[in-house]
Amino acid sequence: MYASRTTQLIVGVFAALGIGAMGFLSLRLGKIELFTPPSYQIYANFDNVAGLKDGADIEIAGVEVGKVIGISLAQERARVTMRLNLGVKIDEDAIAAVRTRGIIGDKYIAISPGPGETYLANGSTLRQTESSFVLEDAIGQLISSPSTGDKAKSQSGGKGSDPSSIFDPVAPKATNPAK
Repeated sequence: MYASRTTQLIVGVFAALGIGAMGFLSLRLGKIELFTPPSYQIYANFDNVAGLKDGADIEIAGVEVGKVIGISLAQERARVTMRLNLGVKIDEDAIAAVRTRGIIGDKYIAISPGPGETYLANGSTLRQTESSFVLEDAIGQLISSPSTGDKAKSQSGGKGSDPSSIFDPVAPKATNPAK
């Protein structure tokens, strides 16, 4: 009726392995790093970092080279603190841009190397940045801009929207015989 000692041992080992696997997956999916690789920090100031979060990737040519470790407000601009892997050299003319994976994906920072030969040291600030593209702002600008019909109306001197007035300025207006 009771399990033997070996059966209890096997069940205990599998339970411990299951708990360990769950812990490992939790850390991986939560993007929590227990051990940080050797690294150095640089900073970049952006006008807009909408959607960028701590822990976002930093990439050069599509290769992950670091993580965003802090976002704060400094002199009315967003100041991003980046942790780059040791051995990754960023020249002072590089451009940091906030990008989106896909249409509505996560935000990350893409660094485009520049032609400079002087590299940033720990604690330096990257001077050239491109802010985040905000879809809502673009849609708002599209909606608030005048439509092509309004432009044609304003270019025609404000004449009515009757199509016959465009082709023949002296053509009589159509009347409705049902009236």
